[in-house]
Amino acid sequence: MSLQALYDVPAPAKLNLFLHVLGRRADGYHLLQSVFALIDWCDTLHFERRTDGQLVRHDLGAVLPDDDLCLRAARLLRRESACPLGADISIDKQVPWGAGLGGGSSDAASTLLALNRLWGLHWPRERLLALGLQLGADVPFFIGGRNAWVEGIGERLTPIALEPRWWAVLKPAVAVPTTAIFGSPLLVRDTAPATISDFSANAVEFGRNDLQTPAEAYSMEVGQALVLLRARYGASRMSGSGSAVFAEAGTGDTPTVAMMDAASLPPSWVGRMCRGLTVHPLALWPG
Repeated sequence: MSLQALYDVPAPAKLNLFLHVLGRRADGYHLLQSVFALIDWCDTLHFERRTDGQLVRHDLGAVLPDDDLCLRAARLLRRESACPLGADISIDKQVPWGAGLGGGSSDAASTLLALNRLWGLHWPRERLLALGLQLGADVPFFIGGRNAWVEGIGERLTPIALEPRWWAVLKPAVAVPTTAIFGSPLLVRDTAPATISDFSANAVEFGRNDLQTPAEAYSMEVGQALVLLRARYGASRMSGSGSAVFAEAGTGDTPTVAMMDAASLPPSWVGRMCRGLTVHPLALWPG
């Protein structure tokens, strides 16, 4: 019997433990090195099979753009597979956008993985990875299912083992547009290449985020968030192109220092204590 629905499909966020910009290709894409680390801050998606070929999204919380990455992912998979089926896609959006946490890319990856099952396509992961890259540079990482050393424009993934850690994550109210950061004259684009062994020797403190200086110039809230976490945890760094920042908060059963109370944060800021994931919750899909 074919599947009729898939409920409670997770789409976890990620942190960039460092992010270096090595150069820029002739087509304008930047060449990066980073470590992407999965965390347990997740959106939740629900999928119900439709036989009329329609793709319909239902927002269970925050209202998303009309043509978000989930719908684009679903249309791409339907077109490339010539599948006549459709789906109702319901999204409980918890990971903030404009944060550098990869929430939209993760939603798109979980959509590809889920519809691959719901529609009975049984495509291998490698085939979905190629589709994911058409949607965005971060999407293949979430399809890959493992914490990873990331190179190129985001498509070259080397699985990497990370010790489970607690991460204090703070998202200011401002949403930082990625295009503004990559177009900033303050962006360093010639950081020297590093190696996995360089990172492994000092995983928590290794490198920097080259996008952080342009983001701090774009919004003072990014700098304020970094200062707040630095005062509480001793160090802090921005994820992706921002505006979310994070700090390491221990490796034991509980965080070394608890997350600050929401009442102590500026209005519309969100703070969350997150646990690092060793693998993606859907790591065994599409098998």
